[in-house]
Amino acid sequence: PLSKMAATIDNSNAVQATKKKHLGIPEAVFLEDVDTFMKQPGNETAEAVLTKQDEQYQKYKYMELNLSQKKLRLKSQIPQITETLEILRHMQKKKETTEPMETHFMLADSVYCKASVPPTDKVCLWLGANVMLEYDIDEAQALLEKNLTTASRNLETLEDDLNFLRDQFTTTEVNMARVYNWDVKRRSRENLLKSADKS
Repeated sequence: PLSKMAATIDNSNAVQATKKKHLGIPEAVFLEDVDTFMKQPGNETAEAVLTKQDEQYQKYKYMELNLSQKKLRLKSQIPQITETLEILRHMQKKKETTEPMETHFMLADSVYCKASVPPTDKVCLWLGANVMLEYDIDEAQALLEKNLTTASRNLETLEDDLNFLRDQFTTTEVNMARVYNWDVKRRSRENLLKSADKS
């Protein structure tokens, strides 16, 4: 009995973790029994139910658009962070020498300028919102590695959320089809009964 209770607690914790994982994305519940569902309050007509389902579907579409944009931003951010880390590692090696480092830096899109950088143990990083801070190379490297880890983890979470969202699309589409088919059958039964009454 105790092991059964522990297993039940583990299962409920797993379900709660999954729900928390996709926080903000409402789960579409599959309509097992359309007849019972249509008898619930607020489900007077198939049109009303289909309208609600379509509204939910549109909300999912909007969420997908937002998540896809975040995913694109992260996908462009990760290579930039990686590239900056590589530059920092190169500067780390060069800081012990006395020779300046010859490089090119970007002035504008496709416009580069040649530069000679003396050995240094300081770098400036753009943090965003027109903010730049000076860091020791080691601090900058630690910050960027942390940012890279966070960005990679966020990308994985976004992928999971998008997959979960696709499941909700499918469930909502199937529910809409089932309600529509239920309504078609109901109307054809009513028409049969009317034609039987007329005869």
